[in-house]
Amino acid sequence: MPCDALKAISASALLMVDIDPWSSQVSTDYGRIIEQFGLESIPLARLPNPSMHHRRGIIFAHRDLSNILQAHSRGEPFGVMTGLMPSGKMHLGHKMVIDQVRWFQEQGADVTIAVADLEANATRGYSLADCRKIALEEYITNYVAMGLDPNRTNIYFQSMRPIVQRMGFTLGKRTNLSELEAIYGFKGDANLAHVQAPLVQAGDILHPQLEEYGGLRPIVVPVGVDQDPHIRLCRGLAGKTNWFNVNERKNGGLRITVSVMDENQNIVSGDKTTTKAVFSRIVDALKHLGYSDIMADAKHGIVDLPAATQSDRYPIRMSLLKLERDMGGPGLLQPSSTYHRFAVGMTGGKMSSSMPETTIFLNEDLKKMEKKFKRSFSGGQSTIEEHRRLGGNPDIDVAFQYLKFFFEEDDTSLEEVRRGYISGDILSGEMKKMTIEKAAAWLTELDEMREQNAHLVKEILASDAI
Repeated sequence: MPCDALKAISASALLMVDIDPWSSQVSTDYGRIIEQFGLESIPLARLPNPSMHHRRGIIFAHRDLSNILQAHSRGEPFGVMTGLMPSGKMHLGHKMVIDQVRWFQEQGADVTIAVADLEANATRGYSLADCRKIALEEYITNYVAMGLDPNRTNIYFQSMRPIVQRMGFTLGKRTNLSELEAIYGFKGDANLAHVQAPLVQAGDILHPQLEEYGGLRPIVVPVGVDQDPHIRLCRGLAGKTNWFNVNERKNGGLRITVSVMDENQNIVSGDKTTTKAVFSRIVDALKHLGYSDIMADAKHGIVDLPAATQSDRYPIRMSLLKLERDMGGPGLLQPSSTYHRFAVGMTGGKMSSSMPETTIFLNEDLKKMEKKFKRSFSGGQSTIEEHRRLGGNPDIDVAFQYLKFFFEEDDTSLEEVRRGYISGDILSGEMKKMTIEKAAAWLTELDEMREQNAHLVKEILASDAI
């Protein structure tokens, strides 16, 4: 191979981003992540009532968010799914996820939250009893305090919802160790419970579509980009169960094909009469959408919709999934997902519950919080004179970033602070003092809401979690 070609391959390899959901090291090259993993930028103009995280580009990418937006615009049900790892104290990084969940709920979504006690037991060694205690005392009380509606929120424990484990086992037939190694980087010494955990998580994400948990509807999962391996696996597994596929036609429009697998070969394939009946049912399932040019070709196994556009994909998929369920199939829609940037840790690195100096906990003593901010990484200059002359860098200043991510709702006020810091009019100490005051007010209010809404904790738990 020519030397130039080898150099090109080496350069390409260096540009690749490795994402590990269990690693403490996470890439923040978000542009490269979008390109490498096939994400799409957030369509801000299409969002109803965009939150500050949307407006500021903190939520920066998505997969299939159009499904959620179409369901919302049609007045159809949709849900949001998230989970908590009961292995530490809740900090501001967790708050950002709940803010997103609450935003979806305010737009009309029902909320499902998984307590990943089986995963915590398998990967971090916590007993199930300890997991329950941590979940209730460190997480769920804060969820109620931060405004999740108990009437439209269900929190369950993996260990107490057998369907999640059964779905994980069933979905496991759709993958193999080679795929899991490629997605997660598992090696030969990987704990098998650790290997199984992503399959259980796929059951977590997909089971809300079952009839007893809300029925067929689009589900969105808001995550940090480090969790995208779980989303990719789950979407792939759901897609592999689908009987009917919708793809673009070369000449425009959309084409439907039938996937024949062990589970459905006696239903969707066989003699000409059986095949013709299946394609007749596909046409009937789509007629209510108003297409006048549906072209079914049972002989070649296709149904063409020449006039259909990409925006029609969602209602077509939903109609086909309903048909699949009527015919005895699982009828699972691939989950949607959104991705947010990581808030910087107090020391300039990553936030972590296991490193208290890097974050603010939601039950943090105000004096400790103040000390952390005073010691936090600054974007200011080394002397007041230099700062007045050169200004500060808000992009690396922890105090400003916490205003941006957590504490300053008003975009105009935030921009004034940013410009004041860049110009040198606002000193680093003043920036920290400003953020401390905002953080203290928020933490105090949260503490009051925890006490005021403590009686709602049982109401927010699913019936199988009590």
